[in-house]
Amino acid sequence: MVGNATFRHDNAAIVSVSAVEAPVVMSSEQFDERLAPSLKRLHLSKRLLERVAGVSERRWWPEDVDFEEGAIKAGKDAIAKAGIEPHQIGLMINTSVSRRNLEPSVAVRIHHGVGLPSSAINFDVANACLGFVNGMTLAANMIDSGQIDYALIVASEDSRPTQELTFSRLNSETSTREDYLREFATLTLGSGAAAAVIGRHDLHPDSHRIVGGVSRAGTEFHELCVGGPDGMFTDTKGLLDNGLKLVVDAWTEAQESGWNWRDMDRYVTHQVSNSYTNAIIKAVDLVRNRVPITFPKWGNVGPASLPMTLAQESATLKKGDRVLCMGVGSGLNTTMMELAW
Repeated sequence: MVGNATFRHDNAAIVSVSAVEAPVVMSSEQFDERLAPSLKRLHLSKRLLERVAGVSERRWWPEDVDFEEGAIKAGKDAIAKAGIEPHQIGLMINTSVSRRNLEPSVAVRIHHGVGLPSSAINFDVANACLGFVNGMTLAANMIDSGQIDYALIVASEDSRPTQELTFSRLNSETSTREDYLREFATLTLGSGAAAAVIGRHDLHPDSHRIVGGVSRAGTEFHELCVGGPDGMFTDTKGLLDNGLKLVVDAWTEAQESGWNWRDMDRYVTHQVSNSYTNAIIKAVDLVRNRVPITFPKWGNVGPASLPMTLAQESATLKKGDRVLCMGVGSGLNTTMMELAW
């Protein structure tokens, strides 16, 4: 592999990371109750979400709360934890999949809500579940170049509207078993928000340095998972098989490029389901007890999933630990990023 598949950073670090759980807990048992008519008509058993995906519950935002409010809260929390002021932020990237409109960007409302200065560049980066990691890479590059001192990366997801429409569609008299399987992944989605402040390591010696990583693209598989406001339609087996191949290719490229990720202290992966997590652990021979699992209680929170898991793990990580962030996004794209905690 040639080109920029491998990247390294000099002086960029995570100064703080914050997560916000959406407050409304929706169990998979409640989802089964909502889908009872179609499950009975199609002769499908209950508890598939728990038995197959391993998702026991996920969260929703209340009806009167916009997902952007979650991003604003996470952003403010991250800035406070970093011990800096909003006016010091030079870049804000929103990486959410969720959006209420095509224009303007989601970033503008979050920029305003957090109280960032007019000098702070702001925009959206949309790359499915990989967006947050991509945002961190962009911020690290700008910090290394000397253009900014601090960046705020945010993501907030709202699965409720899409899942409500999915219930209606699957409960219609015309839905089929194939429809249910094609939309099964939609039912594993969850809501929540995350934010991270990226800054100069030399200004924050106790921060967590972004060492670098490797990326790979498999865009010939861009039709395996296609989502929109009305629903997410997935070729589950095709996505798993080809996503795994992409991960293995990236892992192999990393080892050949001088990275040594065989014995990391933590592997923070994008959270999807039992089958995806088990397959990745087996494919690249990860140490299972070093892979934190959050999808049973949060579901798949899109690009917010990985940083929410990292925020949870930060309480148990200690200085000197090596952490590998591993993300895969529909499209397909994958990135692995090493952090020096």
